[in-house]
Amino acid sequence: MKLASRMSLLGTETAFEVLARARALEAKGRNIVHLEIGEPDFDTPAHIIDEGVRALRHGFTHYGPSPGLPQLREAICEHVTKTRGIACKPENVVVTPGGKPIMFFAMLALVEPGDEVLYPNPGFPIYESMIKFAGGTPVPLRLVEEKGFSLDLDMVESRLSSKTKMIVLNSPQNPTGGTLTKDDVAQLAALLRKFPDVIVLSDEIYSDLVYDGEHHSILRHEGFPERTILLDGFSKTFAMTGWRLGYGVMPADLAAQVARLQTNATSCTASFTQMAGVAALRGDWGPIRAMVEEFHRRRDLIVDGLNSIPGFTCVKPRGAFYVFPNITGTGIPAKVLQQRLLEEAGVACLAGTAFGEWGEGYLRFSYANSTENILEALHRVHTLIG
Repeated sequence: MKLASRMSLLGTETAFEVLARARALEAKGRNIVHLEIGEPDFDTPAHIIDEGVRALRHGFTHYGPSPGLPQLREAICEHVTKTRGIACKPENVVVTPGGKPIMFFAMLALVEPGDEVLYPNPGFPIYESMIKFAGGTPVPLRLVEEKGFSLDLDMVESRLSSKTKMIVLNSPQNPTGGTLTKDDVAQLAALLRKFPDVIVLSDEIYSDLVYDGEHHSILRHEGFPERTILLDGFSKTFAMTGWRLGYGVMPADLAAQVARLQTNATSCTASFTQMAGVAALRGDWGPIRAMVEEFHRRRDLIVDGLNSIPGFTCVKPRGAFYVFPNITGTGIPAKVLQQRLLEEAGVACLAGTAFGEWGEGYLRFSYANSTENILEALHRVHTLIG
């Protein structure tokens, strides 16, 4: 069967490929420490599960409105108003099955052939994939270790042009754990005011996983709620990856078009998961704070451990649950070391090149695993490297 040529434009997430290979090794009796997948190892808090079950038993098993249930859209507005300091109404919100549809639908609605989209590199690989599939031209913004993997504003300015349609921001960032500081965001906002037609896609899916300082969103700056699409969701903050629940907040006229795309693509997001989302936002955040505190401890543990391995250096990430150690001192290319760690040491991780060409010389480890497993992985890496 001959595929449409557009299919060649789609990339993938290497994490799922490495996970599949790791599972295959486990099926043969190998013991694998999983530090490759970006998923909290905590269970969804009980009160959220209870609300999902209650919703199932009380009729939330039918189609809902394409933009999302009113109950959840209102709860999202309350949360966004509180955390980003902006006015938000339900008509600004579209609820989707996971966060990815927001980036996909937004790009399909806005990006045309010849339009350029700036995005972080190394960065979440689906950005580049979606830009290409929507017909746009990807323009990478290199994130450098010396700046804590924040944006180089001089580079951003040099890449902006009359062809720029959109800039993708991600803070805290996958794969590096880097964040945009308050000054970074203020300077970026000042720069983008010179380009009033550029739309911002702000991926803030890790916004509640910040360990040093606070999360800073460009939405707090005057004029940006009118030109920004906020991407957020429940997977990371509430350990709800399998529930498939995300959302976008954007100008109401764009939200109507994104909802129309959802009508054509998925009809709507599962109703019972949306009710669980209401319980997540309005319920007890104690389990979430405890999870973040545990991630904080694990971050310090894995950073110290990696810095003790010959050829490794690792800056301390400020958010998310990833470390991005520099491995150039080993003399081993990232993809080769990724494969050797899995095949020889039983440690699943990702080469930095899975996140773009400027990821060479780095590995990504997720510390969303137990302290015991992190220590075992560090021991195995140290033994392999020598």
